[in-house]
Amino acid sequence: MSTHELYTHAPDETIWQIPASGAARFSWEYDEGRARLLALYQKGKDKQWDGAKRIAWDLEVDPYDPLGTPDESMSLYGTRHWAKMTDRDKGELRKHYASWQFSQFLHGEQGAMVCAARIVESVPDLDAKFYSATQTMDEARHAEVYGRFLHDKIGMLYPINDNLQSLLGDTLRDSRWDMPYLGMQVLIEGLALAAFGMIRDTTDKPLPKQILAYVMQDEARHVAFGRMALRDYYKQLSDAELREREEFVIEGCYLMRDRLRGVEVLENFGIPKAEAEEASENSEFLAIFRQLLFSRIVPCVKDIGLWGKRLQEAYVDMGVFEMGNANLDQLMAQDEEIAEKLDAERFAAEEGERVAEVEDMIASGGAPNP
Repeated sequence: MSTHELYTHAPDETIWQIPASGAARFSWEYDEGRARLLALYQKGKDKQWDGAKRIAWDLEVDPYDPLGTPDESMSLYGTRHWAKMTDRDKGELRKHYASWQFSQFLHGEQGAMVCAARIVESVPDLDAKFYSATQTMDEARHAEVYGRFLHDKIGMLYPINDNLQSLLGDTLRDSRWDMPYLGMQVLIEGLALAAFGMIRDTTDKPLPKQILAYVMQDEARHVAFGRMALRDYYKQLSDAELREREEFVIEGCYLMRDRLRGVEVLENFGIPKAEAEEASENSEFLAIFRQLLFSRIVPCVKDIGLWGKRLQEAYVDMGVFEMGNANLDQLMAQDEEIAEKLDAERFAAEEGERVAEVEDMIASGGAPNP
């Protein structure tokens, strides 16, 4: 089935075109490069995985409760609209919210794939080109698995959110080679990581938990890559150049914060836009969710050397300034550990089932399946 048949409404453009900007850069320096970055490149090669094989796609998913979403987390909860909804209506709302969330993940991953390819083209250092080539493959895999989940398990997609599209466009139109790093690796990927993590840690559904855990294992490397490259580069920039990047971060953070309302979902249920925005803004759960989503961005921005007065004031305004003290390395290590633990638990369970099958066959005098 064509993806366009699954959209809640047709995207504005079948193909979104952004004119290329900036220079393609070649490096004739084939020395060993930076040890930290080459170690990350080796890890990127070692950790490649097949989305068709690592994920248990045979697991059933209820499209009307794909994430086990509690009532209290729905932005309509407690409103006059919620009181009128039947159980079927609430199931349909859960389906739409999950579709909206994973659709934005999917569109963001395609954007990350394009940005990573742009980094390969534009970054001047060969070691960074090596790593970003592995990231391009990672992002392709993420788009593959999110697309498959939406197609096969939910059966519905939402077009890209206007604010996400705006930030992607701004990132890709900028001719400076470091901007795809800053826009994608720090802002979009940082926000996505926090969103993935919140769902991963709260859902009781095994298939989306697997998808999110394995994607986050890759993303931990991507954010580390962005931090390494930008931290080194931003030490060389003037105060004026740093302020330009900080203004980009401020604008991008406000865009991403406003992206998270999910107003499009409520409008599909016949709720006027102004009322949908009010319900989203008044949702206690969404307020907590939106604040936590900056847990990966703020410490990363501070770490790479963007921490001027205007940026700090913006984070105070957003209520996320204190997150600058978070231990980003610890968060990334946890992402790696959760994915490895999930693999170990799954393989142990599968091995136990296989042993039981063999023992049953021996007891019955038969032979186990090959």
